[in-house]
Amino acid sequence: MNHSWYSANALSIPSSYRVSYGIEREPFRGCRFSFIPELYPALTPSRSRASRPRSRRVPIILYAHSSLFRTISMESRNSYQSPSRRGSAEDRPSYGSRPSYGDQRYSTRGAPQGGRGRGPSPRSGGGSARAKQFIHPSRFIQEARVTEKADYLPIHSFEDFAVHKKILDNIVIKGFEKPSAIQDQTIPLVLEGKDVVGIANTGTGKTAAFAIPMIHDLMTNMDHRALIMAPTRELAQQIMEECFSFGKGCGLRSALLIGGASMYLQKRDLRTNPRVVIGTPGRIKDHVQQGTLPLPLFNFIVLDEVDRMLDMGFINDISGLLARVSQDRQSLFFSATMEPKIARLIEQFSRNPVTVSTKEGSTVDSVSQNVVYYSGSTDKMDKLHDVLIGGDCGRTIIFDDTKRAVERLGRELHARGFKVDEIHGDKSQAQRSKALSRLKSDEINILVATDVAARGIDVTDITHVINFSTPNSYDDYVHRIGRTGRAGKGGKALTFLSR
Repeated sequence: MNHSWYSANALSIPSSYRVSYGIEREPFRGCRFSFIPELYPALTPSRSRASRPRSRRVPIILYAHSSLFRTISMESRNSYQSPSRRGSAEDRPSYGSRPSYGDQRYSTRGAPQGGRGRGPSPRSGGGSARAKQFIHPSRFIQEARVTEKADYLPIHSFEDFAVHKKILDNIVIKGFEKPSAIQDQTIPLVLEGKDVVGIANTGTGKTAAFAIPMIHDLMTNMDHRALIMAPTRELAQQIMEECFSFGKGCGLRSALLIGGASMYLQKRDLRTNPRVVIGTPGRIKDHVQQGTLPLPLFNFIVLDEVDRMLDMGFINDISGLLARVSQDRQSLFFSATMEPKIARLIEQFSRNPVTVSTKEGSTVDSVSQNVVYYSGSTDKMDKLHDVLIGGDCGRTIIFDDTKRAVERLGRELHARGFKVDEIHGDKSQAQRSKALSRLKSDEINILVATDVAARGIDVTDITHVINFSTPNSYDDYVHRIGRTGRAGKGGKALTFLSR
């Protein structure tokens, strides 16, 4: 028998077949493979379609690193593929005309690239980047407008809120002295059972604004359950940690449903009937389709950073999920902006909501923005090196277009002696969490990231955001540089442009 060596990408598999053990996953990623044509003629270009085997399951042997081998069966793609084999759900936003729920499976027929009919591959993909909008260089240049703001004088103290004593004790342990503007104005409304739309800048305490009254509601109404949706894994995890700290000792079980984590463990957590479920729309939808998450039982709904969820293409997923939760529910929506599409969503899924707006200007107003011109790749790397060794460069996030570009830049910076890590869509949730922990603990001071992976990063004291590649749109640019200049603090944003 002939043995021919192929890279994973070169091993082209017909669209009507799939590999049960994904060769794109560890430990095969980056390996070279061999297949035996005699055992699987369907992969042999010289064979005609008529001579290919008609059996739906044909064994082949793949060899990697000359010693590692597995017997892998190929089967028709008509069978259902579990979400854990398909990568992270939140990195696959839905652009379709209608959501797929109930017993209907995701269809691959006529679906755009990106998998499961959820639309194109995310902008953090390893291939070529999405087509970019032209942004005039002048929009990357702006002096920071830092204005003196008077300290907010709250109407209430935390003790004024009629919440359980356990929650008040946890607030004291966390070191909260007085409510922020969004907390002061939102918590009383939520405790009254009203639907609320909160509009506030990033870093102003929005999580506490819904977590404190939510936990009190769950402690006083034993038949209530809460569902919280967030745009990214990182933000969902941060909300989970905040809810745990406010609800410590309150006896509330919770479950975190995010991509990149084990579906089996998530199903195990859901079998314990958690009172609080936090997750990303894609992974929540996966559990709904598998019948492991009964949405009609949830009657306290929170959507955090609605504007970013809609930017990422989750409008259909969110609409489908909200249509399935209890009609007798309380709904809270939090966003940094109020665009027409957000207003339409809120109008459809809320009842007489009260709008609370504490937004003061744009988050990017406190960010000093400028450009760095370069000529050639070597000059570009040298210019970046010069910026990073500058005396005022502290915690820094560098954005690049694709997964491969992020990995390549991370290796180059590491070779130059910088303390750096990378996050992108191919990183597991554990790897992404570890990278953020290293940045927060100052084990590293540079994080290289793609757009989608960086959404939801909440790290204090980011001094610089560097656009090593230009963003796809001005909205993406605003999201990028919004990682710095938070809560009124200053920051710097630099965008690299070719001469």
